Amino acid sequence: MATTIESKGVPTWFWAVAVLALLWEAMGCWMYVQQMSMSAEAFAALPQAQQDVWNQSPGWVPAAYAVAVWSGLAGAVGLLLRKAWCRAFFVLSLLGIVVQFGTVFLMTDILASMGPAQAAGFPIFIFIVGAFLVWFSGLAAKRGWIA
Repeated sequence: MATTIESKGVPTWFWAVAVLALLWEAMGCWMYVQQMSMSAEAFAALPQAQQDVWNQSPGWVPAAYAVAVWSGLAGAVGLLLRKAWCRAFFVLSLLGIVVQFGTVFLMTDILASMGPAQAAGFPIFIFIVGAFLVWFSGLAAKRGWIA
């Protein structure tokens, strides 16, 4: 049984995914704090296209961003604690991701100003990671790794 932790019955790769999830979500929270506390000078130093998109976004987009990252962090902590409630937080995080980026893509000219590849690449990756964590936490619950 080299691939499981004997006392828990959980594969060692579960812990690797859980730690990576925590690091990913912590990075998202750090980026949120950096963006929300950005000085006027730092904002002025951003490329004009990025400034335009941020200025065109509705005021509630940062709230969706906060829901996405902070509930994701709670989900990752829950995953490490092997708690089934982590899935609810990952679902909430994914909904925050959809609202945040959906709004930005539908209510701003981000695709025209930044181009599809530059504008959509990382948000698509973020969505895929969020969807993976929802799926993974469901798999972990199904297999009894979290309760």
